[in-house]
Amino acid sequence: MKKKLVAVLLTAAMAVSMVACTGGNTPAETTPETTEPETKVEETVEAEPVEEVSEDAPAGEVVGDDTVKVWVADAVVDFTRNQIEEFKAANPDYAGFNFVVEAVGEGDAASNMITDVTAGADIFGFAQDQLARLVAAGAIEEVAPENIDALSTQNDAGAVAAAKVGDKFYAYPMTSDNGYFLYYDKSVVKDPSTLEGIIADCEAAGKNFYMDLTGWYQVAFFFGTGCTMTYDSDDQGNFTKANVDYDSEKGLVALKEMIELASSPSFQPGSGAGTAVDYAAIIDGTWDASTVKDFLGDNYACAKLPTFTGSDGNTYQMSGFGGFKLLGVKPQTDEAKLACCDALALYLTSEDVQLARYNEVGWGPSNINAQNSDAVKADEALSALAEQLAFTIPQGQYPGDYWTRAEALAGDVQDAFKTADDDTLKAALTAFQADLESYAQ
Repeated sequence: MKKKLVAVLLTAAMAVSMVACTGGNTPAETTPETTEPETKVEETVEAEPVEEVSEDAPAGEVVGDDTVKVWVADAVVDFTRNQIEEFKAANPDYAGFNFVVEAVGEGDAASNMITDVTAGADIFGFAQDQLARLVAAGAIEEVAPENIDALSTQNDAGAVAAAKVGDKFYAYPMTSDNGYFLYYDKSVVKDPSTLEGIIADCEAAGKNFYMDLTGWYQVAFFFGTGCTMTYDSDDQGNFTKANVDYDSEKGLVALKEMIELASSPSFQPGSGAGTAVDYAAIIDGTWDASTVKDFLGDNYACAKLPTFTGSDGNTYQMSGFGGFKLLGVKPQTDEAKLACCDALALYLTSEDVQLARYNEVGWGPSNINAQNSDAVKADEALSALAEQLAFTIPQGQYPGDYWTRAEALAGDVQDAFKTADDDTLKAALTAFQADLESYAQ
């Protein structure tokens, strides 16, 4: 068995260097404690502690070496409790451990672990953009070597990449269901494969096309034309270098396409189906599937993001950020407990459990076989997202100032840039890139 960390607060030495994002999948990068506002994860439930699997350890307290504390989102607490009972029945070697399940959402688990590793969970669910922070803080253990083959071969490529920092696996993929794709009214949009065709159909029908052009969504254009925006960081999580080439011809093509979209009379800024009106197309995520389905009724349809023809005459596939839920294991001083934690993490992310989790709460599996099950394949939203995730990168951590700056760019796209010439747009990209680079200095 691999050597374990004795001090759980030991800072892991690492340098995460992201590669260019041209529609492929790359590992997540580190960041200070900032959270991208568009990431769709369930937040911590501030309520009374949930019922535990074991009555031997109160929720929220530091527990003994014979207790395995598990943090999951509130929506899957009961599900996880039931699955642990099945795990115990199938693995009598771990019958001596007590299991405690607490409700902590993926958006808060990493910060809570980093704040107090000792009191944190032994197994915890978290959003993939938090992985590098956890590694840098010594709050997450490497995946057990004997589990790596199953993890890397049974899950989709995006989820596998999201579970790694550099060449090392630190987490168990649990879902592939956080990203955006196209919902459309099939009675209006005849061909969802091209952005030009979608816009033309919406304009002809007098219907709206919704897309948010701020930071999380605007990379669909920049990454789609082959631009790069990643950050290197040191072992403390400080940004040391920005790898950005928005100030380029491909950046200009992306910016001009955003302006062209925003200039359409059918365009409406936004991605929330709950507030969208009179639309025939909207770029949104699985979290709004039921809302869109209720609105479109029998004309409900989904597809990956479309291609677009750039100002240079070339065709580009819209890209974007992809998101995944992962399970992590805290470093342990007790080898037997560590073995139990690794076995349980592998079990909770296995094909059967991922499929059962989808059937109960609708979370999209990362396991390839589960994705190909009849139930999941019949889910139009998840099928469209799965297709789109092949053209995205897992979202890592970015400087908090990036999201504010990208929002300002979106405002200019929808206003001042509509009448700007190429020189003005190039100057804007130069300034934008300079700002992005300054965040790592």
